[in-house]
Order: sequence, then C-alpha cells, then structure tokens
Amino acid sequence: MDKNKIKSVVVVGGGTAGWITASLLSKVLGKVVDITLVESDDIATIGVGEASIPPMQPFNSALGIDESVFMSQTKATIKLGIQFEGWGKCTDSYMHAFGGIGKNFPFCDFYHHWLKARNEGFGGDFWDYSLNYQAAKAGKFSHLANIPNTQLPGLSYAYHFDAGLYARFLRNFAEQSGVKRIEGKIKHVNQQEETGYVTELQLEDGARIQGDLFVDCSGLHAILIDKTLNAGFDDWSHWLLCDRALAIPCEHETLDIVPYTRSIAHSAGWQWQIPLQHRIGNGLVYSSRYMTDDEAKQSLLTHLPGNPIGEPRLIKFRTGRVHNPWTKNVIAIGLSSGFLEPLESTSIHLIQTAAVRLIKHFPHHGISSVQVQKFNEQSRVEFERIRDFIILHYKLNERNDSAFWRHCAQMDVPESLANKLTLFKDTGKLYRDDEELFTEIAWQQVLIGQGFLPNDYHPLGEMLSKAQLQDMLESLNTLVTQTVRNLPSHNEFLKRVIRA
Repeated sequence: MDKNKIKSVVVVGGGTAGWITASLLSKVLGKVVDITLVESDDIATIGVGEASIPPMQPFNSALGIDESVFMSQTKATIKLGIQFEGWGKCTDSYMHAFGGIGKNFPFCDFYHHWLKARNEGFGGDFWDYSLNYQAAKAGKFSHLANIPNTQLPGLSYAYHFDAGLYARFLRNFAEQSGVKRIEGKIKHVNQQEETGYVTELQLEDGARIQGDLFVDCSGLHAILIDKTLNAGFDDWSHWLLCDRALAIPCEHETLDIVPYTRSIAHSAGWQWQIPLQHRIGNGLVYSSRYMTDDEAKQSLLTHLPGNPIGEPRLIKFRTGRVHNPWTKNVIAIGLSSGFLEPLESTSIHLIQTAAVRLIKHFPHHGISSVQVQKFNEQSRVEFERIRDFIILHYKLNERNDSAFWRHCAQMDVPESLANKLTLFKDTGKLYRDDEELFTEIAWQQVLIGQGFLPNDYHPLGEMLSKAQLQDMLESLNTLVTQTVRNLPSHNEFLKRVIRA
C-alpha cells in the first residue's frame, strides 16, 4: 500500500469557493478520492449577490448543471456586460460588453478600421457594432450563437445571481455526488513535525478530521494558508487604494430588469448595482484613506435604486494575493488566496480556474515540488494580468473632482501595464499574453471608453477605400440593429426560464 498516495481531500470552508471546489472535485475525481468539506453555519460568508463573466457557462455545463434550474434556484438574470459610469470624466459612460465587436479581420482587429473611419470623420460610436451592447441597452436577450444568416458571433453572456443561493445549490449538487459535509468550527490545526504538512483538523466539539490534501476556502480568515502556514502575501494596495466595501440589497422599483451590471464611480471609489430576479444587489467600494465608513454608508443609502432591505454590511479587505497559494499540502482557493475588488466580476472566475488548476495538477503518489511551483506560477500570472486590467480603469480616469481620483491618475503602475499602455498609444496594437483572461476587445473598450485613443493604427486599416469602409460599417450596424430589434425582451426570457 502506497502511504504517499493522495486518497483524501479536506475542503475547509463552504460558501461559493468551498462548494465550487468540492463540486468539481467530486465530479472529476469522486471515484478515486474521498472529499470532505468542513464548515460552520455560525461563520458568515462574504457573498452578497454576485456578477459573473462568460466562462461560468462552460463551467456549469461541465458539472452537468441545467441552466434553467440554476437560474431559477439562484434567482439569476442575464449579464451582457458592465456599464461604467463616470470613470473617464464625471459625465462619461461606456460599457465593457461581452462578445465581439464588428467582424474579424486577419492580422488586425476591427477597431483599426474603425480608427481609420474615425480619423476621416465617420464611423459613429465604437459600440454601434457591438451586438451585446445594443441588446443590453435595449433590454433584450435570447440564446443566439450567431447573427442570423451570417458567420458573425451572436450574444455572449454571463449571469447575475444570489451568491448565498448559489452556494446552497452547489452544496446539494456536491452532497449528491458524494461529498461528505461536516459541521463545526476549527479549534486547532495539527501539523507534521518534520515537514510542517497539515495532518488533522481539531473541531470545537472534539471531532478530528484527517486528510492527505487540504483546500483552504475559509475566505478572508485564511485559516490554513495564512494563520497556520504563513505563506506570504503580495500587497497591491499601493495600486488599488480601495480597502473596504459596504453591501446592501434593495427592492426593484421597476419591472424591467436590465441585463447588465452598473459600476458607478464616486468620489473615493465606485458603487455596484447587480439586478437579480427578486432584488438588486448594491455595494460601495471605497478607500478608507479618502472616505469614512459613515460617509460611505450615507452615500450608498442615498444612491440606492430602491427601498433598502436590511442594513449595510461592512467588508474590510486588503488587495493582493498569497505569495504561494499552494504551500506544503494546502491549496488556497477563493478569498483565502487573495482579493481583487469585484470591478470586473472576476472573483467567481478565479475560484473556478483555481479549482480547474487543482484538478490538472492533482498529485497522485505524493506532492512534487516542481508541480507546486508550476501551479503557483500560473496562479501568479493569472492574478497579475487581472490586477493590471483593474488598475487600468483607475489610471485612465480624467476626473479632477477629488484627491482620490487625482492620485489614481498620477500614480505609477506595474511595468507590465505601463508597457501595454505605451504600445497601444504609439501603435494601436494590443496583445494577449500568457493566456490572460481579458481579450483584446475587452481592453479596447476600456481604453476607448475612457478616452485613451492611440496615435496610430495598423497599416491594414488602409486596405479598404473610404467608400468600401463606409459600406462595411453601415452593413454591420444594420445587422446589429435588425438583430436586436427581433430579440425578445430580457424579462420575457426570464419568464420562460421560471416557467421551465
């Protein structure tokens, strides 16, 4: 019998991170590994109403989750993008819409042709050619793989949903798949004297939970990765100043539920609005250096789009990541592995990719140091690329109404982001490195939306004559407009889901 073989996994903490991880482990490795999840009903989770990004669809599908059931049980709505209000100048508004814009060209993106048209005084708005944007603003949605009678992509979408209901949904799924749940609070963590490996959890009721591999999904408590193993932390608060959030749901004031998230800049951060079937999730993300908790509470309650439900919850956080999320025989997933503010709705995605990464690197006959190193390197790159994209929003602001925004505009940024901005400004070119999450089209929308236009474009932008370019842009805009006109409303789609 191989004493080094990994036969049991213990997930510490429930919530979204714990149950996503347990669900995937049970789905993929449930026949060869015993999976136990330890959580306490007395410990609240952070989840307050989540927005996601499109990769959540294939993840749910891989688990075998039916979309209608998921949406019904989590009170979910459709998300076609994020509308950013006041992030450039105070009165500006643009959307990071999912999906494509225009049409694909070999060797250079559509926006190079749009830049050429713009330089010649026509072409309209960049988002005139975004099906997702136009559908979002019209309140329309339907499953659409392609624009009818074309090869142009259809609607790309994600979800808004209740995080508490989602965790409950996944718990039922995981327990039916064989995950054993143990209720209780951890009193002590036992470690192997020679190696420092975690061997056992002692609960307050005296129970002892042994395992070969432990997954820390204990949120900001980081019971194993930080408090037990002290794995180190890369602090990014000098680039991302916000360190607190207040969250509160409110009632709908209108029957029309918009299929997009709103991100509304304020004097020391920003406010989110996430429309669910039964309520709207709201929160204020802010920097305690520039706004007090009382000021934040007053601002949040003043700008709610409906009557509040309950009292605001204060969440304190530190932006950054655990230096080595896999340390010894512990892997941190979720908030225990790091925190990036939810500006681009990446928290659920980072849980899912970490869980997938764990599956891909899952140890068999013992833990290999080279394997651990590769896991940690991939995690670092993923976090840093998302970090840069979030910093981008703050750096490119053109506001002059508060010290917070002036500081963000003037601050130095990571070299990786600085190089990307210089290349785009000089040449109009963008590159997606290291399998980073956000596409060139995502970067284009934030850069253009916040007024950071390049000084040049690709020479292939000259391939069409003015008449050809005008004809192409008009045809694309007509296709988008007609397609949106024929779509059912988002509300009609939700009613069908609920009936199903």
